[in-house]
Amino acid sequence: MMTRMARKPSNLIYGIEDQPSLATTLILGLQHIFILSIAFIFPVVIVGEIGGTPNDAQNLICMAMLATGFATMIQSVNRGPIGSGYLCPLVNGPAFVPASLLAGKAGGLALIFGMTAFAGLFEVLFSRLVPRMRKFFPPEVTGTVVLMVGVEVIPIAIPKFFGVDQAHPAIHPLSLLVAVITLMAMAAFNVWGRGKLRLYSLLIGMAIGYAVSFGCGLLSMENIEVITSSPPFRVPQVGRFGISFDLALAMPFLVAALSSALKTMGDLTTCQKINDADWKRIDMISISKGLLACGAGNIASGLLGALGQSVSSSNIGLAIATGATSRRIGYAAGGLLMLLAFFPQLAAIFVIMPTPVMGASLIFAVCFMILAGIQIITSRMIDARKTFVIGFSMIFGLSFDFIPGLYAGLPPTWSSLFSSSLAVATICAVSLNLLFRLGVSKRAKLQLQPGVDSSQAIFEFMEKQGGAWGARKEVIYNAIAALNEMLEAAEIIGIKDKVEVDVQFDEFNLDARASYRGEPFEIPRMPPASMAEDRTAPLHLAAYMIGRYADRVAFSSKDGMTELLLHFDH
Repeated sequence: MMTRMARKPSNLIYGIEDQPSLATTLILGLQHIFILSIAFIFPVVIVGEIGGTPNDAQNLICMAMLATGFATMIQSVNRGPIGSGYLCPLVNGPAFVPASLLAGKAGGLALIFGMTAFAGLFEVLFSRLVPRMRKFFPPEVTGTVVLMVGVEVIPIAIPKFFGVDQAHPAIHPLSLLVAVITLMAMAAFNVWGRGKLRLYSLLIGMAIGYAVSFGCGLLSMENIEVITSSPPFRVPQVGRFGISFDLALAMPFLVAALSSALKTMGDLTTCQKINDADWKRIDMISISKGLLACGAGNIASGLLGALGQSVSSSNIGLAIATGATSRRIGYAAGGLLMLLAFFPQLAAIFVIMPTPVMGASLIFAVCFMILAGIQIITSRMIDARKTFVIGFSMIFGLSFDFIPGLYAGLPPTWSSLFSSSLAVATICAVSLNLLFRLGVSKRAKLQLQPGVDSSQAIFEFMEKQGGAWGARKEVIYNAIAALNEMLEAAEIIGIKDKVEVDVQFDEFNLDARASYRGEPFEIPRMPPASMAEDRTAPLHLAAYMIGRYADRVAFSSKDGMTELLLHFDH
């Protein structure tokens, strides 16, 4: 079976198959690393919580660079059994933080690494099952997950943007000034910039943010000394802390891996959509290969001595914002990240990033992720069932952040399932989708009477079924128009009895079979030459329009009964 070539969207400067120059590729890869570096805060937090040293944290960051660089590169591979083929960088994200803290307090860094590898193995096994699970992840589920992926970053980004931390519990004016200038610079170069200015809008904005931070005193000479005091070259200490396992921690890490996998599915769905102007549905084979790459990345993280990782939604948002999604950028970002692990001085540039610059960068990228989720949700028709799937999932997902500690009293087994707003929303969306699928038939029937205006009945019938099925709007509206033309043609050729319409749907096809007592009529390739002079023109026009609305039209006759098949590709 041949794979359809994706049509490059007009808003992309460099599409997935394009090959920017080497210099452009390296600069764009570096821009992605600046976003990835924000997540280096998680190794620092975990080491601090379990009583580790600053040297432990620095080594953990170097291992993170190696592991995430490797995983980012294999994720970009588009040939063979592994890799989605998209620019989809990985990062030490928050999905594994709660489980890692449990493991760290129980058995130190060695136990974190062992359980991370165990979680990676689970992701590998899960990736093999995904192609058979399309029905569990319709657009309202994946779109909600993508939307909540963006929303989940807001509680991290907003405090940084306003300069709120333990030292400054209230809004810090200088930090806010730096954040506003940085964000406005990024937005300005992205909106009004052309060519390279738009491509490098985040990098330019961050450079302005660094400069303003230095001028305001938020970036001091002590921060600069972090760079100068670091050794220019050092081989990372792979496997320094060893590796161990504890089955008692299997459940928290399985839940973290599942949450990470579902988040990855949502992110990869976004990648598919932004790289294909004609996107219609999820390519589950690509998703499976992408999940396999994530699983391999987590196994590598555990063996090398790094934290669990998942796809970085912020980087996908950056790719959308800059209009550069070439997979070559993924190779560059991954390769540069692995190289930086050997050069602590260069890596320190990212470590000293001013907090308000971090906040502005995250907000800039997250805007595009939230909008991508909305677009995936609205790509299909929505009825009451889907409204509840989306609405309930978002409400309970947001409750995690709106009411801190709400789920803290749950038993340990359950609390790991409700460890973040994304986890809560994902569990709700998948569960409610299964519940509300009950009672939905993929087949429906309608009776129509020629000579009677049935346009409203056809519209209401198809609208109701399209919403229940989650069909694309344009396909349903084409079917409505074709059925109206069919009824008009039936009246013209003298059909008196009722027309039975049987409509059947699956993810790839919508078929409407209209049965009536009478003869078939011709479906012309050209419209009538003159409506005024040709008596057969009304039938000719109606039949011609049927052929225009439907992707395929076929007649079959038996015992005086005719069946007209109207097929629509979905």
